[in-house]
Amino acid sequence: MYLDTAQRLKAQQGKTPPGADNQATADEVDQLDFEFVLFASAVIDYDYIMGLMSRFTQQGTGGSKLNMSREQLIGIIAADAKFMNERDDIAAYINTLKAGEGLSETAIREGYLRFKRERDSAELATIATQHGLATPALQAFVDQTLQRLILDGDALSELMEPLQLGWKARAQ
Repeated sequence: MYLDTAQRLKAQQGKTPPGADNQATADEVDQLDFEFVLFASAVIDYDYIMGLMSRFTQQGTGGSKLNMSREQLIGIIAADAKFMNERDDIAAYINTLKAGEGLSETAIREGYLRFKRERDSAELATIATQHGLATPALQAFVDQTLQRLILDGDALSELMEPLQLGWKARAQ
């Protein structure tokens, strides 16, 4: 039903209405930006969001007809359940973007991946510092665990060895 309505209104866009009374309605239809008619479907995916972010950065450079605020862009992501796990990361990355930079989709993707790596590394360094562990050793342990999808008890014991914890302290 929603898709049909959106398609019907999209088809009306730019057409001259048969009567002068319909001019106000036609203007409203012309104002609609169908980028914001979002549905939980395969159409709204990671590529689409990266494209929207790229067009957001191209605002004001003449490279995009899209006129959207940072809050609207974040709202699109927040509204889609597919981005539940990455919602905060994407929103934080969007807050670092500047309208008018004119970044391509490729630059947005690379920037987002770099942003996530830097953010994850900083968080891991904070955890390592809090617990008195060497950051590279903790990073290697996490990488190995994520690669194998198995928690290696021996590797964990080896990681904790510099703390010189007794068996009672390790069990807690």
